[in-house]
Amino acid sequence: MDTKQYIVGDNFDEMFTQGGKCRTHYQDFLDLLGKTSPKKLSHFQFSANKTQVAMGMTFNVYHDNQGTEKILHLDIIPRIIPNKEWTKLEAGLKQRIHALNLFLQDIYNDRKILKDKVVPEDLILNSKDYLKPCIGLTPPKGIWCHITGTDLVRDKNGEYYILEDNLRCPSGVSYMLESREIIKRAYPELFNNLGVMPVSDYPAKLLKMLQFLSNKENPVVGVLTPGIYNSAYFEHSYLALQMGVELVSGVDLITKNKKVYMQTTRGLQQIDVLYRRIDDTFLDPLVFNPHSMLGVPGLFEAYKAGNIAMANAPGTGVADDKAVYAYVPRIIKYYLDEEPILNNVPTYLCREEKDRQYVIDNIENLVVKETNAAGGYGMLIGPKASKEEHAKFRELVKNNPTNYIAQPTLSLSTVPTLTDEGLQGRHVDLRPYILYGEEIEVIPGALTRVALTKGSLVVNSSQGGGSKDTWVLYK
Repeated sequence: MDTKQYIVGDNFDEMFTQGGKCRTHYQDFLDLLGKTSPKKLSHFQFSANKTQVAMGMTFNVYHDNQGTEKILHLDIIPRIIPNKEWTKLEAGLKQRIHALNLFLQDIYNDRKILKDKVVPEDLILNSKDYLKPCIGLTPPKGIWCHITGTDLVRDKNGEYYILEDNLRCPSGVSYMLESREIIKRAYPELFNNLGVMPVSDYPAKLLKMLQFLSNKENPVVGVLTPGIYNSAYFEHSYLALQMGVELVSGVDLITKNKKVYMQTTRGLQQIDVLYRRIDDTFLDPLVFNPHSMLGVPGLFEAYKAGNIAMANAPGTGVADDKAVYAYVPRIIKYYLDEEPILNNVPTYLCREEKDRQYVIDNIENLVVKETNAAGGYGMLIGPKASKEEHAKFRELVKNNPTNYIAQPTLSLSTVPTLTDEGLQGRHVDLRPYILYGEEIEVIPGALTRVALTKGSLVVNSSQGGGSKDTWVLYK
């Protein structure tokens, strides 16, 4: 395929410089593209789509009248990250997770950071994600955030920025794993020649981390799912299968004497660790949402008694609130006495009068986000919005400033993507996965999410985004 017609925009392109020169770590892939006909690439793409359907790699889109089951479109042009870049990302993510874990332990116990006024007390104590039943708790091994999916973007200078922290039930890792298997088949020789770091051992590492949370020699582990209608059910079942553990829902579990048991054909079996994929407030109707049909009555009592471990720990959601995000650089400095290795996107807190006025005056140039929304919802992209939308969000910010933050519009980097018009740049973000067990480990790969619509900056799958395999090189 001829790449001479490829247009690099004003943003940073992962494969080509502004002058159109191929970046060194992509050169071998460019050489392969030069030998591959457009027809063959289209065949690769068709095969990738069919394989995803055959594997059941689908997710549910709520409120979609075109049907609920969709594949997360996998583009066959990989994103390639050289080792030098990855080493910095790895160090920055470990630093961030370490500090956030200390922050969670502190705000549910001594609250030193609040007393020292580094983070506003009302921001935490009034947050709907600050779970009062967790006050005074220390989770098993002192770890709150066992599995994190942190979203990063690059600006037009190629600098990485943390966009948001996902500490509750981050999804997408199954797509990272299965996408790798599909793309390896398309480029087997290139994959080996380039020296791409493996991600296939993620399920084994996840299981080892979950087992570490229990003091038993051979703990029983389960994945707790809300059920088949959840948008990430494929992932829940996939990870349970890959780890060789039970996939359970609330109706499969009961509690007795502050212990949790699975109901099996051979009777009750105690379960020691749950990788929960249910939101905090649905875990136990006796403690949180009394109307929850998804959780297990008595689960939280068993957790408090130390008879079961849960990943991620209940209560972690307060640390990935978008308003708390703005304070993470100060959190890192407070607990670790270090400067952040990876920077936040500059953030305006609408709860602060000066920032709020700036946002109202400059809303056309900013991205405005609800602090508790996810999936690309509750968001305004100023430069692409109408005057009516600008006016609506000005009122929303004025009426409920605590609920909003704003950030400058980053261009987001692009990666060549196969379209009906040939290779075109599409905007991407990056979601690496971090496991926190005996040590903090960043998986050397990531879910690259891609905005498939030309010019779009919204990469979320629920908003029509797709994905790419992410190759982290040994060199």
